[in-house]
Amino acid sequence: MYRYHYLAQCRSVIDPETYFRECIPLLHDRMKESSIHHLSLFHSNSRLFLYYESPLKDADPHYLFQPCESGLECWPGADMPRRWVPMMDIFHYLQPVSEEHWRRTEPVSKPFARIARLKPEQVASYIFYHYQYQEERPGDGDKYGMIALHENLMFFYSESPATIEPPPYEGKLTTSHTPSEWQAAMDPHFIPWEEESGHSLIWLEIPLLFQLQGNETIGGEQVR
Repeated sequence: MYRYHYLAQCRSVIDPETYFRECIPLLHDRMKESSIHHLSLFHSNSRLFLYYESPLKDADPHYLFQPCESGLECWPGADMPRRWVPMMDIFHYLQPVSEEHWRRTEPVSKPFARIARLKPEQVASYIFYHYQYQEERPGDGDKYGMIALHENLMFFYSESPATIEPPPYEGKLTTSHTPSEWQAAMDPHFIPWEEESGHSLIWLEIPLLFQLQGNETIGGEQVR
């Protein structure tokens, strides 16, 4: 089982809520063809954050969203024009070991997401601490929770209610160096967002545009 997470930028004339909801019927069909499920699309102003899962190693978002890609800006940096740029997995509470292990047991799970910005000079430190944490304490949070990174922008994906279960594997570290005062150790890494009230915050929750379950069977019923 593979987990995919991408970032895109809407064109300035596009309203994401209207534009991408109109693509849902076509997305359903292409998800079936690509064996994709548990797709969630979030947005923050004109930025889009995409998450989905597939047993296929090459489940391409460009094919998936091809009917509505004209609403997205192109990203440079590759031989072919890209409208979805991959984000790197820098932290996960658990990693899938099989399709059966990764199957949801809750009949309804609601995805949610937050974004945060790292100080450029603190990116290496943040990744170091989080790799240490995930390998010293696998299974310490929501089974489906993970953090992906593009440049210094982070996308945290999770589901509610949280699924907490012991890992089916050992972490890669046998040390116990994860800071006990975790939040105090993390705070210096961030560039805070500003709320409308003038107060700053580190993790900004972003709206879910839509969720498509695909064809996975949960509790004996097929969920779409």
